[in-house]
Amino acid sequence: MDTPTNAPQPDVPPADNPRPDAESVTPAEAGASAEPGQTGFLAGTLDELRKVVWPSRQQLFSESVAVILMVSLSAFAIAAIDRFYGWANSQVFR
Repeated sequence: MDTPTNAPQPDVPPADNPRPDAESVTPAEAGASAEPGQTGFLAGTLDELRKVVWPSRQQLFSESVAVILMVSLSAFAIAAIDRFYGWANSQVFR
């Protein structure tokens, strides 16, 4: 399929050289931890936890209520459908 000539083209590097700057990337820039082992993992985990934007109490409460309500409604719907099919099954296979 031909794409229109005025459509934006994605920035794709040539296939023969997918990452021309691969040699200049340091392990820290590539996402590898400079500290090996569990201490590096824990330090990275703590760094990521500091970046988390925690919800307010009001937002946490309202979203928790919404989740509990939707789970309850889904469970009720599944139970009602199950009872209906059970009843229909008992009527068909008397």
